[in-house]
Amino acid sequence: MSEIISTPDTLGGAPRIEGRRIGVHHIAKQVLDAEVDPAQVAADYDLELADIYRALTYYYDHSDEMRAVRKQRQSIPEGMHVVEGPDDLERRDGVEKEA
Repeated sequence: MSEIISTPDTLGGAPRIEGRRIGVHHIAKQVLDAEVDPAQVAADYDLELADIYRALTYYYDHSDEMRAVRKQRQSIPEGMHVVEGPDDLERRDGVEKEA
């Protein structure tokens, strides 16, 4: 069973499962948002079920911090844009793709 840690050089300092690059926010997104069974998430990430519940406990015990992490992860850095489909793509030379 692993601890929840934060290190500035991994996942931008977001809380994660020790020894892994799996953030608490990843676990919460799977279980809470996508409604994936915790046992399935544990199997998918090769974790113990207790690790999943420890991550969820951390998520609820540190709700302000986790809200900030989720907000940061959802924001798009300046100068970047979201590609939602082929119409959003341009050729490398900047010429619009023909319809």
